[in-house]
Amino acid sequence: MFYRPEDGHGLAHNPFNAIVTPRPIGWISTRGSDGTDNLAPYSFFNAVAYVPPQVMFASTSAKADRGDTKDSVGNIRDTGVFTVNVVEYAMRDVMNVSSGPWGRDVDEFSHASVEKAECTVIDCPRVAGSPASLECRLTEIVTLKGDHNFLVLGEVVGVHLRDDCVSDGRFNVLKYQPLTRLGYRDYSRITELFELKRPGE
Repeated sequence: MFYRPEDGHGLAHNPFNAIVTPRPIGWISTRGSDGTDNLAPYSFFNAVAYVPPQVMFASTSAKADRGDTKDSVGNIRDTGVFTVNVVEYAMRDVMNVSSGPWGRDVDEFSHASVEKAECTVIDCPRVAGSPASLECRLTEIVTLKGDHNFLVLGEVVGVHLRDDCVSDGRFNVLKYQPLTRLGYRDYSRITELFELKRPGE
């Protein structure tokens, strides 16, 4: 099968999201200029550089009460900071609750019963029980082709690691089983690892 996206795929569901998988989930927390906190998951998310450490996420839709985007991007535009919280398998249900189309005045931490903690370097909330949280300062918001598509880039200025996830000098993903996004309504969790050495190592 071959198709050009501009012509359509002819399938019951769009296969694109199911092709680029698994994708890590960035559970993005922000604080609005009015003091309202927001928490929302984004599967168009990843780390993009080591030194200095940098991350990205993309928002691809809009809400009527935000105009051209969603609460996360709107808040980041106003404040210049955000936090990326890692989602573990045990948090799958509350993460899903936070993904709803809630109004800009809704605090998803409270709505989804997620324990909140304050960040150390930036004025922003974080998920208290997350295996890891990355405090970020905005570096750039890029407007992408298409309606309501924004790429948000940030520099990591503070890192929180949950103590039980650190062992033998490593951040151990098997301690919490990262939740990953597949296509459609499908998710997965990481439960096993293997190592490969690069040539020349």
